[in-house]
Amino acid sequence: MQQPESENKLKVVLCWHMHQPHYRDGEDGVYQLPWVYLHALKDYTDMVWHLEKQPNAKAVVNFAPVLLEQLDEYQAQVHQWLQDGTAMKDPLLNWVSGAEAIPQDIDERVKIAEACQKANAPTIINIFPAFREMVDLLNDSKLLNEPNHTLMSYLTDQFFVDLLVWYHLAWMGISLRQDDERIQRLMAKKSGYDAADRKLLMQIVAEAVAGIIPRYKALQDRGQIEISMTPYGHPIVPLLLDFNSLHEAMPHAPLPSYAQYPGGSERAHWHMKKGLDVYKRYFGGKPKGVWLSEGAISDAAIDLLDEYNIAWCASGEGVWRHSCEKSHIDEHDLNSKKALYRPMKRPENQCSLFFRDDGLSDLIGFQYKDWRAEDAANDFAHHLTNIANFVCKEGEKNVVSVILDGENAWEYYPDNAYHFLLELYAKLSDHPRVELSTFAEVLSDGVQPRELSYIQAGSWVYGSFSTWMGDPDKNKGWDLLVEAKQAFDKQVRSGQLTAIQQKQATEQLGICEGSDWFWWFGGYNPSDSVRDFDRLYRSHLRKLYQLLALEAPKNLDVPISFGGGDMENSGTMRRN
Repeated sequence: MQQPESENKLKVVLCWHMHQPHYRDGEDGVYQLPWVYLHALKDYTDMVWHLEKQPNAKAVVNFAPVLLEQLDEYQAQVHQWLQDGTAMKDPLLNWVSGAEAIPQDIDERVKIAEACQKANAPTIINIFPAFREMVDLLNDSKLLNEPNHTLMSYLTDQFFVDLLVWYHLAWMGISLRQDDERIQRLMAKKSGYDAADRKLLMQIVAEAVAGIIPRYKALQDRGQIEISMTPYGHPIVPLLLDFNSLHEAMPHAPLPSYAQYPGGSERAHWHMKKGLDVYKRYFGGKPKGVWLSEGAISDAAIDLLDEYNIAWCASGEGVWRHSCEKSHIDEHDLNSKKALYRPMKRPENQCSLFFRDDGLSDLIGFQYKDWRAEDAANDFAHHLTNIANFVCKEGEKNVVSVILDGENAWEYYPDNAYHFLLELYAKLSDHPRVELSTFAEVLSDGVQPRELSYIQAGSWVYGSFSTWMGDPDKNKGWDLLVEAKQAFDKQVRSGQLTAIQQKQATEQLGICEGSDWFWWFGGYNPSDSVRDFDRLYRSHLRKLYQLLALEAPKNLDVPISFGGGDMENSGTMRRN
């Protein structure tokens, strides 16, 4: 008997991917970029707060294990400073807290001035007049582009204290600003922040960062969200397993100088096992799903997930289309995208595959920031209603997968997307044709995967691996990694490393295998960001050689890439 449309709701999964790479310098252990704790204050707090405030809403939240460890480390360091004054491993936190005095060196002052402007000015700086005034002073005097040592030396220490305090206040999530009277009090003061104010700010930071993992775990434990993971260091697993998987979507792209990544299968298993250990430590148990880094999948990568009894993974619409074409999925179901709204599975695998609706996901990632919040939420719901009317006619259960960064897009929205997310969750939680769900629930609720005979390897970006391999700079980065892995293998085989040395080197290798280094190499990215990630990557490789008791090659002193582009919504996944 045909199910009434009113009862056959379209399932919708909102999957927020939380990820930051390993920002600590490989050699001195100092955090080179502050994005872990700043996104913690602004985005991880707001995202969990919205779900806490709307208990009928559901979502999947994916955490990269290397991010979880850094969140834990930050909260521990800030609490330690509050307890006994031990300096932290982050220069910005040391300066804003007073753990280190404001430097008198002009170049160091320029670094503070530059660091405190790393934000989307229209939504983070300009909305606070006291903060905007200080930034205008810096820019009007051209202190950053052409540092005037006389003018910079005339700026008082108090100016830099106020600048640092305001930078951190501006990065506070809307939920923290609304709920914490201490933040409101600090903002109302406007200037002249003293030691007590700075300590109060650090107490706020410590509490906010320490609360993130427990708050998400509480939502998981009551069944409101599903928490998934990526393999530990966020590597591109298909490329670890086989460089030739690049050619499935890009047949003529040049490979690195080396034919394969040595011991790639063993390394992929290591990232899975390490990731599962970290997940269990923070959330208990084992995840039902794994978001392979960057939605990068291949036949071999799905086989790997089967070995760990993973129920689901997901990728992008480009991979779906290429795979459907080669699997000879009905042309109408492909062109109309009807086949996109069912999970898929190869007959020989247990792991089900979900595929991202790129259009809907990119509306949130790129378009709705310029809309009225209510109009944006209504538009999104209207799209879902149209999909429901199209695919839910014959009693079949269908699912729409909306997958995007859970952190970077909100910086470009007014009020950190507070109004949009409030409207979106409210609209979808009480929609007559839509049911918010999770990937695991979708499978347990009887949405039957459709057979997919062939998977074309690729990622959620363009359905290929072009963001990580095939470009001269990216390939150069892989060549350096392969050479380091060869040195690692040789030292391990020699038996000269102690068990502790081998463990440390193995974990350092995992950091070097992360996807983010290769993401940033290439001419299309901003030169400042490319420079930062280039230095950090080579620092991690040098640390690996150090742990192996080997001299680092001289070519690690030479920059890999210089960038020069202007990427839309910097840090956000590219528009498809």
